Amino acid sequence: MKADIGVIGLGVMGRALAQNLERNGLAVALFNRTHSKAVRLQEENRGKRFIAVATLKELAEVLSRPRKILLMVPAGKSVDQMIQGVSGGLEADDILIDGGNSHYTDTERRILETAGRGPRFVGMGISGGEEGALYGPSLMPGGDPESYGVLQPILEKIAARSDSGPCVTYVGNRGAGHFVKMVHNGIEYGIMQLIAETYDLLRNGLGLDGPALEDLFGGWNRGDLQSYLIEITAKIINFPDDLGDGLLIDRILDLAGQKGTGAWTTVAAGELGLPVPTITSAVEARGLSALREERLRAGAIYTMPDREIAADDETLVQAIHDALYVAILCAYSQGFALIRAASDRFEYGIDMKEVARIWKGGCIIRAVLLDSIMEAFGADPSLPNLLLAEPFHRPVAARIPAWERVVRLAVDRQIPVPAFSASLAYFQGYRSKRGTAYLIQAQRDFFGAHTYQRIDREGAFHTDWERKGKD
Repeated sequence: MKADIGVIGLGVMGRALAQNLERNGLAVALFNRTHSKAVRLQEENRGKRFIAVATLKELAEVLSRPRKILLMVPAGKSVDQMIQGVSGGLEADDILIDGGNSHYTDTERRILETAGRGPRFVGMGISGGEEGALYGPSLMPGGDPESYGVLQPILEKIAARSDSGPCVTYVGNRGAGHFVKMVHNGIEYGIMQLIAETYDLLRNGLGLDGPALEDLFGGWNRGDLQSYLIEITAKIINFPDDLGDGLLIDRILDLAGQKGTGAWTTVAAGELGLPVPTITSAVEARGLSALREERLRAGAIYTMPDREIAADDETLVQAIHDALYVAILCAYSQGFALIRAASDRFEYGIDMKEVARIWKGGCIIRAVLLDSIMEAFGADPSLPNLLLAEPFHRPVAARIPAWERVVRLAVDRQIPVPAFSASLAYFQGYRSKRGTAYLIQAQRDFFGAHTYQRIDREGAFHTDWERKGKD
């Protein structure tokens, strides 16, 4: 039996994707450095179209042409080693797909290294976790359009589906797929931090208990905050501790892990000169969480007075809901603005509406809000920022007082809300007709003669700032 596609790397995601591919009618060749993993998956699925192979040479021999191989190995050197190991048995028309969280610059390099001699290389972002990989992820392939044309029938079979179709599209040239996935993860960081701050405000600021919080988030998930992350939060916050009394959430160590994609988003934004403060504050919050021993020492020095628990005020609860909506919109706005900037700078040719569409199903940041985002980019494909889109004018304007009230509440109750605060500062700065950079430009001209521009005439100007009073 010939295999339609090969999967290299049978960790959680590779294993799930292999099963997804087979369930959708493909014969799948399995390779893992620990061969027993491939054999075990085949034996656990007797009668299904899995072929466990022991060597990369055997993998190349068992695949139908053009060969298609999905790499699901850790980003970095492992990808380069696998490319080198498998390429000797491949031909120019064969296709290697990197489905890991590789940095987009690595993908750019690998495409250049394989260009002209093969195999063709595709960098593809995959979102959805284990369940998404098994039953339908959001797929973000980038590279040359011809390779996508070969892969499209397969990818559309295994991708999630929403009311807008299969959650896969040709994202754009070269490293576009991995750039979009990187930003997806940055937005994910921002939204998760905002939801965590929301929980802290509701639990420790307003005194809501587990059952009330479960009902509240469950209700929010039936409205304009409907999303996968709100849905799972409702299931988490009233879950009983299976090893003791009380709620499990109260027994989890406040130390968040990260794999780097959020920080990569912040770095890329800096390189492109764009602000992504909601995302950056979330990355920094995870970094601060890692300083647990230092936080405990600081907490002993700078003792916090007892928090005043606000009355269970329905208007405050609604204000937190409204603030969460606009802050999440800021996370999406910053992410999409960054994708547009990269598409323009690197000539990726990314269709912003299509990105919103493929995020509607399967991925971690799927949300009903993406329908409005699709509408916004459909009406204006060149839209620079979602905050300028007509569908959001009234919903945002109506929620500004609530947003400000929530940040004041957090300050009053001494509850840290870095993502809420950064989002509000971003919005206030974005709508400012005159910001603060004029003073910075004057300072730069004072110490470095960097010059400045004026609002009333053309040209670059320099001033001898020490001259005052000496004429």
